Amino acid sequence: MMSSAQSNLPLCVYISTGGTIAMKIDPVRKAPVPALSGDELLATVPGIRAIAQLEVVNLFNVPSGYMDPPRWIALQQAAAAALERPEVDGVIVSHGTDTLEETAWFLDLTLASDKPVVLIGAQRNASSPDFDGPRNLLNAARVCASAQAHGLGAMIAMNNQINAARDVSKTHTADVESFKSGDFGVLGVADEDRVVLARRPMRRQHLPLLGGTLPRVEIIPMFGGANGDLLRAAVTLGASGIVIQALGCGNVNADMYEAIRHATGQGIPVVISTRVPHGRVSPSYGFDGGGATLKAVGAVFADDLSPQKARILLMLALQSTQDTDRLQALFDR
Repeated sequence: MMSSAQSNLPLCVYISTGGTIAMKIDPVRKAPVPALSGDELLATVPGIRAIAQLEVVNLFNVPSGYMDPPRWIALQQAAAAALERPEVDGVIVSHGTDTLEETAWFLDLTLASDKPVVLIGAQRNASSPDFDGPRNLLNAARVCASAQAHGLGAMIAMNNQINAARDVSKTHTADVESFKSGDFGVLGVADEDRVVLARRPMRRQHLPLLGGTLPRVEIIPMFGGANGDLLRAAVTLGASGIVIQALGCGNVNADMYEAIRHATGQGIPVVISTRVPHGRVSPSYGFDGGGATLKAVGAVFADDLSPQKARILLMLALQSTQDTDRLQALFDR
């Protein structure tokens, strides 16, 4: 039975989706596999009950590489339903780290509520003696319960650091301090005694889900010797949009330029991102394949969004428009 003191605590809906945080070493495979429910994860953090009431939703238990548009939509619907309830103060999502930044960005774009949405994962599985999941889950509850966390959109809370969905990316395959926000830095930290927030994300926007499916958008890499065949194949296979993982500030070679021109000529939006971790792309260079020539054939520039985040924004935008100017305005916002 819930005590009167507990009933006065903030109520956070905790949606469990799997990932390393929900994995243990399988004795047969001798490797981590999905094993723990959200309720079992909560049991590893007994102190969390003094911070917030947690209502568990076991939505999936899959590796984060299995996350895809249908699962993003199901997660968004579960989170939106929770946030619409007046008694709910926020949502926590546990998730694998490999696509955590994509899911966070998808939720940031599609959820309209000002209530906090805090995503977490773990770099070490639950069989590890230094499992980092419990600390991240505890801090997620602390952020979710913080009045200061309203209006910040979706956040990733890992290793005592709080990062904005738009800015954050996974930067190391194994270190617990993997999620970083590049030039812009963290939103704040979860110190031992309190949550400290130092800035607010300024570049937020809302693109509602307009149906049960999303347009198909592919990411095509640019590299030394790329000939554009992969882009042409994506067009043939029915892609509604293309994101190019270009070089530098948004450049490709002549062969890729011709493939991009072919795609835009068929009315397929092409967005230029970059494989460089930090900085904006821009239509700067004038050689065939330089950014200026890509802009001239109708390509859209992704600003500082990574290819994977540019893909998500393009999928959501294509629900309502293929107009190049309108698409560019969304990426510039």
